[in-house]
Amino acid sequence: MAETNAPNTTTGRRSRTPSADVERELIAAAETVLVRDGPGGVTVRAVAAEAGIAPMGVYNRLGGKEGLIDALLIIGFDRLRATVEAADEPDMLERLRACGMRYRSFALSNRHFYAIMFEGAIPHERGSAAVAEHAAAAFGALVRTVEAAAATGRIAGPDPRDVAQQIWSAVHGAMALEFRELVQTPDPAKTYRAAVDTMLRGLASPDAD
Repeated sequence: MAETNAPNTTTGRRSRTPSADVERELIAAAETVLVRDGPGGVTVRAVAAEAGIAPMGVYNRLGGKEGLIDALLIIGFDRLRATVEAADEPDMLERLRACGMRYRSFALSNRHFYAIMFEGAIPHERGSAAVAEHAAAAFGALVRTVEAAAATGRIAGPDPRDVAQQIWSAVHGAMALEFRELVQTPDPAKTYRAAVDTMLRGLASPDAD
């Protein structure tokens, strides 16, 4: 049963808000709270208040706080996948470079999402099949880009999935240092670009420019 009602001007009675709409409202409210207040602000009560829905609605529709966090993680991984897939440079080595740079842009522009995705900013029981599926899809987008680069001879490597993991490890590690203010150079952006270039030089085929 939905938790919000809207007036029905035809019958004079109050009609139920469709269950799917209630769920969407709660997820949108959870994102608003996360972006505005940070991971620590994401509570059942805060999200319910933002959505104008009784707290019990969070449990009825999403299974409580765990469901809220699952929904936010899915949003985050979907946006990361879109960031990786957005690369459209004709030269595949340049496309991989763009993917690396876009990863940093994503992390900086979605700081609170990044924190719950990769830094455990909200204690959360792992094991959601849905979250795992969306996370795998984000990584799969990088794998496909690596496959395309290998197919055009721009990079070398026996296993595109292994190469994709190397790339992700490098860019993720760089962001972890930056977010913890452990970068020992004056310009983290310049250092990050140089790290991506160094990594790609190591992956490039011998005849690549």
